[in-house]
Amino acid sequence: MRLDSLLCAMIESFSHLQQVALERDLADVFLESDEQEHAVPGDQILEALRRRRAVMRDCVERGKGGGTSMGKLVGNEAKLLNDAFLAGRTFLDPLTVKAEIYALSVMGENSRMGVIVAAPTAGAGGVVPGMLLALEEERHIDPETTVRALVVAGGVGSIIALSANISGAAGGCQNEVGVAAAMGAAAVAYMMGGTARHSIHAAAIALKNTLGLVCDPVGGLVEVPCVKRNALFAVHGLTAAQLALAGVESVIPMDEIVEAMVRIGRALPRGLGETAEGGLATTLTGCTIGDRLKNEANERRAERAAERERAAQERKESVR
Repeated sequence: MRLDSLLCAMIESFSHLQQVALERDLADVFLESDEQEHAVPGDQILEALRRRRAVMRDCVERGKGGGTSMGKLVGNEAKLLNDAFLAGRTFLDPLTVKAEIYALSVMGENSRMGVIVAAPTAGAGGVVPGMLLALEEERHIDPETTVRALVVAGGVGSIIALSANISGAAGGCQNEVGVAAAMGAAAVAYMMGGTARHSIHAAAIALKNTLGLVCDPVGGLVEVPCVKRNALFAVHGLTAAQLALAGVESVIPMDEIVEAMVRIGRALPRGLGETAEGGLATTLTGCTIGDRLKNEANERRAERAAERERAAQERKESVR
């Protein structure tokens, strides 16, 4: 399920968005754009996003319980932090801690092949729900406002996607977690009553401060450093929204930040684009883990081949 699948192609830039959304509700602007460009009624979009919010909420609750990931590298981060929070052993404010817990929960589920909402990708899927669901809960916001905020998040991601390939392989983790933080920051600013200008600057502050972030998954799995990175950048997005709502603005316009992200992504070495051939993946520990995962995969393949051979032999013998 993709949150950015509802493209707002009629709005081709953030400067254009700011013009058309002047003194208007930002979610309404995106909904109307979809209706005009894609003939998708707004009520259908909202209903689809209600279902996605429900999936996010369910994913968070499942993820709190922990469990081992496919690669056995992560899995219990959300449970550990949630237990510490419930026991009064955390020192950050509840909103921040919950954003971290919820982001970790989603990514834990992703690492166990559970059902999540890719927002905009699976590897960055914890950022937006971490931010929005924590804010909804802590500030007692109507869930329907969260649904409309998802419209904003999807719209922002769609405009970015018109210029950039939303993929760690294409341009590093700036293209995934960076974009997710921008989407979430814009949505949070909207949820807190901000204007379109606030949301755009929140997205800009979040995105420009992730430029150059590499994609270096250990062993090629979306586990290390991806799971914890989602928690960190959920807080990053909240901070960007807070700055924007206070009147802090990005000196560099959002459209130019997206252009810079694309150029930086093209300049990144191949080893830093989801190949597991650079960064943390090539540390001593990273290489050791990678070798273990390869050996385990080879063993599984050998076992499957042996099982097929045994089954074939049994069939031959039964024919005789």
